[in-house]
Amino acid sequence: MRFEVWAPAAETVEVEAGGERHAMSPSGRPGWWAAEAEGDDYGFVLDGEGPLPDPRSPWQPDGVHGLSRVYDHGRFPWTDGAWRGRPLAGSVLYELHTGTFTPEGTFDAAIERLDHLVELGVDAVQLMPVAAFPGRHGWGYDGVDLWAVHDPYGGPDGLKRFVDACHRRGLAVVLDVVYNHLGPSGNYLSRYGPYFTDAYKTPWGPAVNVDHAGSDEVRAFIIGNALMWLRDYHLDGLRLDAVHAIQDHRALHILEELAAAVSRLKAQTGREMFLIAESDLGDPRLVTSREAGGYGLNAQWSDDFHHALHSALTGERQGYYCDFGSMSALAKTLTRAFFHDGTWSSFRGRSHGRPVDPLRTPGHRFLGFLQNHDQVGNRATGDRISAALSLRLLKVGAGLLLTAPFTPMLFMGEEWGAGTPWRFFTDHQEPELARAVSEGRRREFASHGWDSEDVPDPQDPETYRRSVLDWAEQGKPRHRELLDWYRALIALRRACPELTDPRLTEVSVEHDESWIVLHRGPLRVVANLGTGPVPLPEGELLLASDPAVRPGGELPGESLAILRTAGAPVDPR
Repeated sequence: MRFEVWAPAAETVEVEAGGERHAMSPSGRPGWWAAEAEGDDYGFVLDGEGPLPDPRSPWQPDGVHGLSRVYDHGRFPWTDGAWRGRPLAGSVLYELHTGTFTPEGTFDAAIERLDHLVELGVDAVQLMPVAAFPGRHGWGYDGVDLWAVHDPYGGPDGLKRFVDACHRRGLAVVLDVVYNHLGPSGNYLSRYGPYFTDAYKTPWGPAVNVDHAGSDEVRAFIIGNALMWLRDYHLDGLRLDAVHAIQDHRALHILEELAAAVSRLKAQTGREMFLIAESDLGDPRLVTSREAGGYGLNAQWSDDFHHALHSALTGERQGYYCDFGSMSALAKTLTRAFFHDGTWSSFRGRSHGRPVDPLRTPGHRFLGFLQNHDQVGNRATGDRISAALSLRLLKVGAGLLLTAPFTPMLFMGEEWGAGTPWRFFTDHQEPELARAVSEGRRREFASHGWDSEDVPDPQDPETYRRSVLDWAEQGKPRHRELLDWYRALIALRRACPELTDPRLTEVSVEHDESWIVLHRGPLRVVANLGTGPVPLPEGELLLASDPAVRPGGELPGESLAILRTAGAPVDPR
């Protein structure tokens, strides 16, 4: 068996396999070493130090500090040979965390819940990161073995069983990947080569080196990893975490290079594949085609839409919600995706963003959401929006999300108004790191006025257990009513082509201080966030959150109705 590794600074490299060490020799490629050896469990010894896990380890059965294990991708018995993927346009995504989606916290247990997603009507599952990370449970954004699947979830075969089961049910699978930083525990990459640079700083430490000396191999590592997930695990798309933290000043940005590589793989396999970015830049160039001077990614998250919708529903104005909350802010995001498009951001203390060209950029290139892992889990106590809103307003929020001109994404449990929080939790084994994480979390929220004793300890196993979904809730009347509403809204999206029309030029909005009307062709989505009634236009009533609503009548407070009308736009005043 041939073992290879890039370790350009090492004087000597050995591979320990089958309990024996074998000297490695330069392979001909600069900085690369190779050797023939036998053994399933292996590691590399650099200048006498090790064995260390393989940077491209396909399997870490004994955790991030243990030996790597050989894995043959060709041995898995796939049954999805006829699967050709799903386009992002027109789809509804569902974000889930494998470890808290079910009490078992495994891929196999998640498979048992896939029929619920089919009945809900979603088109794609977005998995939070599954690359191997320290401990048994965590969010996954501190992964360190980017080519290996977290073994407590089920390892490489478990992920493949999950993807195969999704494809049998017509569900695409998107994976959240993190290329802007690695976690601190089990991160051995810097011992192998210049994977990081001190030229830039990130909130998580040194930046990943994609534009300094040695960065050619680092870029190949990242792009190769992305292609591995899409090719070897049959994934349909990747969500790229916090791309604004990737510092790249080369002429060809790594995001553009990655998009081109995925396009080639898509052509080679004949399957739909897409890349979704999370970005704080407010820059539509991410989703502008490469031919038009953009990076060529397929979509990006729209935090501005979330902030506008969340603050309009809840009345929250603290932190980054300070510029949002008005119906005019919500109206702007519904028609232009970004609220900050070169305008002043009070939270940042500067102007921010760049305008979206509605003639060139379709709405489906932006992901809209009422909740996601960040917007729930990064609250001090992990409280969901359902903890603050009435059932009536939850229905209004869902209605605006699922009729907006964006690709909608739900966060697991949102569809029934889950009563379980979703908190920040970790399982670091090093006492000093565990203490630093716990104390840092409390300091962070104490600075925002929280009593430190009220902030859950990320290292407390109960913090993790409280975040696991309670599937029995669906049987309770309030939760069942909301679930039925989500199903009806998604079914309406499928039935009405106006709701998946990607043209932002075909979207217009009217609003007052307490109501908003979204126009999608002949459809009118009338949302009343106030307490008093507003008039409804005549027309065919397609769906209403209040069963007493009738066309031409009144829409009660905290209600939403969707009608098909003829003639000029209607002002509900």
